[in-house]
Amino acid sequence: MLISYKYRAYPDAITETRLNAALDTCRWLYNKLLEECSTARETGITPTMRGSQARIVTLKDENPALKEVYSKVLQMVNYTLWSNIAALSQTKKKGRKIGRLRFKSTFRYRTLNYNQSGFKIDRENNAITFSKIGTLPFTLHRAYTGKVKGVLITRSGDGWHVIIQAEQEVSEPKKEGRSVGIDVGLNAFAVDSDGAVIENPRFYERSLDRIKKLQQSVARKTRFSKNWRKAKSKLEKVYDHITNQKRDFLHKLSRQYVDTYATICVEDLNIKYLKENGKSCGLRRSIHSASWGQFFSYLSYKAESAGTNFIQIDPQDTTQLCANCGSIVKKTLSERVHDCPYCGFVADRDYNAAMNIHRVGMEQPFEPVEMQNISQPGKSSISRAVETTPLHRVSVMQVLSMKQEASPFRAG
Repeated sequence: MLISYKYRAYPDAITETRLNAALDTCRWLYNKLLEECSTARETGITPTMRGSQARIVTLKDENPALKEVYSKVLQMVNYTLWSNIAALSQTKKKGRKIGRLRFKSTFRYRTLNYNQSGFKIDRENNAITFSKIGTLPFTLHRAYTGKVKGVLITRSGDGWHVIIQAEQEVSEPKKEGRSVGIDVGLNAFAVDSDGAVIENPRFYERSLDRIKKLQQSVARKTRFSKNWRKAKSKLEKVYDHITNQKRDFLHKLSRQYVDTYATICVEDLNIKYLKENGKSCGLRRSIHSASWGQFFSYLSYKAESAGTNFIQIDPQDTTQLCANCGSIVKKTLSERVHDCPYCGFVADRDYNAAMNIHRVGMEQPFEPVEMQNISQPGKSSISRAVETTPLHRVSVMQVLSMKQEASPFRAG
């Protein structure tokens, strides 16, 4: 299993100049290979990955700057291009409308990939030496483990990061322990079958006003001018801050679940479909901001490395099904309380869904139940739900105050 560890790097002026030059050269190569592949298809020729790999050798005569970049990095440019082509092809096979791959602009090409060779890590002095680039000091705030398979250098706004990819052995599955079902949502980020309600951090929404002001500032500037670059840099820093907040929250929350439970059950959601088919722009943006897919990804690889069972189930009817008797109780999205007319079970709808996810994941059958008479004069369904559902809320600050987890994430 390949795990990535991200660290902040601090190149000096000379090294940063070489990094920017290497990025620009790799961007030129990516665009050149993409252009030649597109031209070949238009003329009835089928391009191949091996053919474009061989083309890099002859392109070095056309652009001598390619000789200033480590050969393995150039090979990974070609690999990235063909990975993108393959992903586009798979999307087309699924029946979705797609366009063509876009050429990379200066601001859209940010990573150099040193795969397996061309680097030397000095852990004692917190520095990495890269072939044809130089030495980059970095902050080793959390030690990486495993055999290093590659190192990436990425530009983020005005800063730089190194990502160390290390191979680790998969732990044996835990034989015994507690299990849990987790239902993700928008009102609360997650509700689990043990009654924990995780508050939605809404990092993006809280920064939206500032983002709009900075976007307006960028729009008023002359494109590529000095002031435009400064305004764009400020905007990128806000986006980077939001990304870091979100990753920190998701890393710590997923770590807490993996350390607590032997089995974790979640829904196998088609998140891309939900984002593309949301009823409003605000709903689609909220789904994107919630980052459920990233949370599931973190849960998955952490569970794999810790020996925790990670189970994804079919999401059909998990919300509509009564967790107590198995009856279908239709609810609209605005109805936040599950009130079963057949057995009298009343609960928060997300808690009810979490219990269904847990039951299906653990393959537990429904047990026969008797009709409960829970009607009380003068009390609404919501008040009865509060009384009958053992929920306890976990704030964003409680999650963020957990033991520091940040940075390792699954490669790819």
